[in-house]
Amino acid sequence: MGQKVAGTVYVKVDGEQLIITGGAEAPLMDVKRETVYPGYYKEEAMTPSLKVTAVHTPNFPIKALTNGRDMTVTCEFSNASVYVLAGAYLVDEPSSKGDDGTIELQFHGIKGSWQ
Repeated sequence: MGQKVAGTVYVKVDGEQLIITGGAEAPLMDVKRETVYPGYYKEEAMTPSLKVTAVHTPNFPIKALTNGRDMTVTCEFSNASVYVLAGAYLVDEPSSKGDDGTIELQFHGIKGSWQ
C-alpha cells in the first residue's frame, strides 16, 4: 500500500492561513556538522527557518508579515509532519512576482520544532 509523502502544504502565520504553491523547506536539525578529521566533527548552531512560496492573493497580509517581529509560523506537510517556528520574522528581500503571482518568503526565528 502506498503512503502519501508529498503534496499540498498548509502554512499559517499567527493563525492566518496563506495559500502556498510549490513546496516548503524546514531544517531537520538545529546544528550544522562538519567533519574536521575522520571520526571528529565540529558543530555550528543553525538559525531556525522556513522557506515557502505563497500566492499573492488580493487579501495577502503584507503589512502583518513585513512588520511582524515575533510571529508563530506553522507548516503542515502532506505526510502529517508539522514544523512550528516561534519568534519568527521575514528575512532577505521578499518581492511579488507579477508573472506568476507568487511571493518567496523566508522566515527566521528563535526556535523551530518538529511536532
